[in-house]
Amino acid sequence: MNEGKPGTPGASEGPDGDFVLARPERPDGDYELPRPHDATASTPAADVPDGGAPDPRHRGGTSADASEPAPAQSTDTPASTPAPGADAPAPGADAPAHPQPLHDPDPYSTPPYGEPGPWAPAPPVQHPAATPAHGVAVGVPPVPHEAAPAAPVTPAAPVAQDAPAAPVTDPWARYDPWAAPAAVAPLQQADPVEEDVRRRRGRRRRVLAGGALVIALVSGVAGGVVGVQLERNGGIGAVELPQAGVEAPDRDPDSVAGIAAQALPSVVTLHVSGGGKAGTGTGFVLDDRGHILTNDHVVEPAGEDGDITVTFHSGDTAEATVVGRDSGYDLAVVRVKGVRGLAPLPLGNSDNVRVGDPVVAIGAPFDLAGTVTSGIISARERPITAGGEKGDGSDVSYVDALQTDAPINPGNSGGPLLDGKGRVIGINSAIRSADGGLDPEGGQSGSIGLGFAIPINQGKRVAEELIETGKATHPVIGITLDMEYSGDGARVAAEGSDGGPPVSTGGPGAEAGIRPGDVITKVDGRPVHSGEELIVKTRAHRPGDRLELTLERGGEERTVSLVLGSSDDG
Repeated sequence: MNEGKPGTPGASEGPDGDFVLARPERPDGDYELPRPHDATASTPAADVPDGGAPDPRHRGGTSADASEPAPAQSTDTPASTPAPGADAPAPGADAPAHPQPLHDPDPYSTPPYGEPGPWAPAPPVQHPAATPAHGVAVGVPPVPHEAAPAAPVTPAAPVAQDAPAAPVTDPWARYDPWAAPAAVAPLQQADPVEEDVRRRRGRRRRVLAGGALVIALVSGVAGGVVGVQLERNGGIGAVELPQAGVEAPDRDPDSVAGIAAQALPSVVTLHVSGGGKAGTGTGFVLDDRGHILTNDHVVEPAGEDGDITVTFHSGDTAEATVVGRDSGYDLAVVRVKGVRGLAPLPLGNSDNVRVGDPVVAIGAPFDLAGTVTSGIISARERPITAGGEKGDGSDVSYVDALQTDAPINPGNSGGPLLDGKGRVIGINSAIRSADGGLDPEGGQSGSIGLGFAIPINQGKRVAEELIETGKATHPVIGITLDMEYSGDGARVAAEGSDGGPPVSTGGPGAEAGIRPGDVITKVDGRPVHSGEELIVKTRAHRPGDRLELTLERGGEERTVSLVLGSSDDG
């Protein structure tokens, strides 16, 4: 058995008696690969087969000095190295010149591991191969480490040490970690055409993304503007609100609009001035001769020589003169001349009116001509007295009035109160003012829903008398009343107002047996509570009408009947 060189670190005896070099261990526990020996060391020619370098993995042989270290291995694999996987010689046969190596040869021929050695071959190093322009890989693809053994590789011929190294065309083909770095050609693009396409596509994507962003911003701004327009105006462009189409102007004749349309051409506005006074009122046409009915307190400022101007609904104006007036009924008739085509209003019957019936009032409140209001009849036979500015009672009017809640204001006086068929049932005369007083003008407080109209039955009779004679007759009983009496009913005074008897001799009262001090409590069975109310009830009739009076005398109640007389002292 050959012995290794004494003192050689890491040497051990192999199974066949040869010594195998172990991996030298470094102080830090790692293993250090043995450095290659000098290629110029003396080696017997017999140990170098075929003129090549000796096998560093074989430590035996016919060397003259077996104890000398083996020469350094060549960079080339010996030609006599058997291929991996070759069968070993049978025992007893002649041993080959070189024994079987302990490890398979390196199929990749990677220096310095190109030949079999006592250490494991380095793992294969795979590098990306260059790709031609058409996408086909250049060279042979790397063989995985776990692949099946390849076919035997013929060792390359030894290369002289002094021969110049061949230029390396592929920097990854034969990689030597200890060799000096060789000049490496710059890497080429695998497929420049495809790269240009990618770049163009990238630029196109960026352009498209930028365009989409700009479109999104513009759309957002436009959407905001449109939203503001929709929020403010409900649409874009000109605002056009929904509206009903044109309808026929005609209305139901029984409606307020129908009544107003028929009545307005016959209602006029009066402007009166004279004696330092002026006023405005309303009137309506009685006939085609130009007679117009209104209130006495409307024309009163004109006096004997004042001016009265009538303005029609069409806007035409005409001068008017007083035909007759009566302060006791608060009625007056004026006439316009030179006007044709007048349409008189139809007259109704105030006795047919009932509480709750609808009514329409037309006038010129506060000089607002052609004003139409509506309401109902809120009461009938409401006794009212108005006027009395003179102090002697000659201007006091006594009216058994129709009460309405249709708004009536100063300027409505003298205007018509129409029923549901457009017929005149009353002449608007007074309103209850806010201070509790009752005034023909109604003060300046405006309507509080308590308006009063003279019944048209009474107005018709008075108007006819004024047109015919210029004066109106009043029905009378022929008695003097005690206006200071505070009890219930109307008491006959003890003395007459002009110094004569309280019961006129030969008058209707005297003939019925009425005496001074009697208290009249009912007229035609309807209670009366004051002297003013008895006068109102009496003037609601015509002269010659029969009345039944209920009176008390000495605690006893009795009933008398009489025929009303006439008085023309209006």
